Amino acid sequence: QVQLVESGGGLVQAGGSLRLSCAASRSLVAIDNIGWYRQAPGKQRELVAAITSAGSTNYADSVKGRFTISGDNAKNTVYLQMNSLKPEDTAVYYCKARYQLRIYWGQGTQVTVSS
Repeated sequence: QVQLVESGGGLVQAGGSLRLSCAASRSLVAIDNIGWYRQAPGKQRELVAAITSAGSTNYADSVKGRFTISGDNAKNTVYLQMNSLKPEDTAVYYCKARYQLRIYWGQGTQVTVSS
């Protein structure tokens, strides 16, 4: 099993920055893939960014150039640095891990961007 705990959400003005953290209960090297997803009210959950155990990353087109995903193996934590935030980035952000063919989700953290 893998437990995921997100933190770092909050209220920020448009153009501002936030850094989200996803602390995992296992070594990042053992986890195949960790991703950040978000879900806005009335919308489907969507992929924001993901990183593999080898360090490969991918991003949604809507966040490319603004968001950066990274991992700290010493802390078993994956970060999502979000810059130049827009009101449309407002959502609950979830961390998802794929470990030994199973999927695990965190509880989510709210990000609200005011205009």
